[in-house]
Amino acid sequence: MELKAVLIDDEAQSREILENYLLKYCNGVRVSGQASNINEAMEVIGNTDPDLLFLDVEMPFGNAFDLLEKLPDRNFEIIFVTAYQQYAMDALNQHAAYYLMKPISIDALVSAVDYVREIKAREAALNDKVLQGVKKVEGKITIPLQDGFEVLDVSQIHYCQADDNYTRIFLANRKILVSKTLKYFEEALSAFPFARVHKSYLVNVSEVVRYRKGKGGSVLLNSGKEIMVAPSRKRELLRFFE
Repeated sequence: MELKAVLIDDEAQSREILENYLLKYCNGVRVSGQASNINEAMEVIGNTDPDLLFLDVEMPFGNAFDLLEKLPDRNFEIIFVTAYQQYAMDALNQHAAYYLMKPISIDALVSAVDYVREIKAREAALNDKVLQGVKKVEGKITIPLQDGFEVLDVSQIHYCQADDNYTRIFLANRKILVSKTLKYFEEALSAFPFARVHKSYLVNVSEVVRYRKGKGGSVLLNSGKEIMVAPSRKRELLRFFE
């Protein structure tokens, strides 16, 4: 499996050497970003969603541990790369996958990458196994999240709203932003009483308490939310109440 890696080191030459080593000796590792300090690292991590961080300890404006404190919910593995042996215990306390000393040994680098690849492969296999089991549970749907997934009772969903390539899922007392299109949820919920009443809305018909007539009309939900019905979607909605 391919691993997306981000290199964080204040020395450009160190990043260049590491990138060359990865390219030459570690198949399937793609460097998706680099940073020289904490502020740059936060931006790059947010933009690239990496699988793996190669992280130097000492940097301007704070160290690696300051960065990790800002990222309590992380979905990547960490390989520390440093010239300072005294940080090893702190690295272990941060659940680092590996600790490499500078200058980097190629054999140690290959072992570190292989170790992370094995972790990621096992996570993916476990995730697939759990998802397959969940799909068999009647009345449930899995919501993909950045750090895994959440299992929802379909009955908890009031409506879904399109937001470009994202979807906002509205529940009784909260909402979830998911990086899937509304079309994805229209298909995922096709076995349940959900109606696509508008290009931007998918409604749980069980939550509808009133229909207002009009060219397309509108539906009023239990929550008090009123949603316009597109004329082309009116027939689909009314079929649920025949």
